[in-house]
Amino acid sequence: EAGGRGVDSLHQAEAALAAARQLALSYHTLVAVTGKDDYVTDGERTLRVTGGSALMTRVVGTGCALSAVVAAFSALPGDRLINVASACRVMALAGEQATRQANGPGSFVAAFLDALWNLSPEALS
Repeated sequence: EAGGRGVDSLHQAEAALAAARQLALSYHTLVAVTGKDDYVTDGERTLRVTGGSALMTRVVGTGCALSAVVAAFSALPGDRLINVASACRVMALAGEQATRQANGPGSFVAAFLDALWNLSPEALS
């Protein structure tokens, strides 16, 4: 009965964790479940990523941007689970920064892109 419809999903991300873990184990891959909190799992380990902005669900493109950032971070050396969770955190941080400057969804988009562009290693640590 748990089903999703993209950004207007009917359930919290936590409701999909058991299925995400099973999927990750079955296919030997990582699964990310996004929502108010994001979760990344390899089936054995699960990382929770907090932050972001409710405005991210009100504009087109943040999910696609997350996919691109995840792809880039997946190519980095090291622990892929941590790399993918870090990609989710980068997006969440950009969303938090953009929300502080935005007056609504329209200005959020520009502020979000600027926040991604201007993220520094210091801001990420």
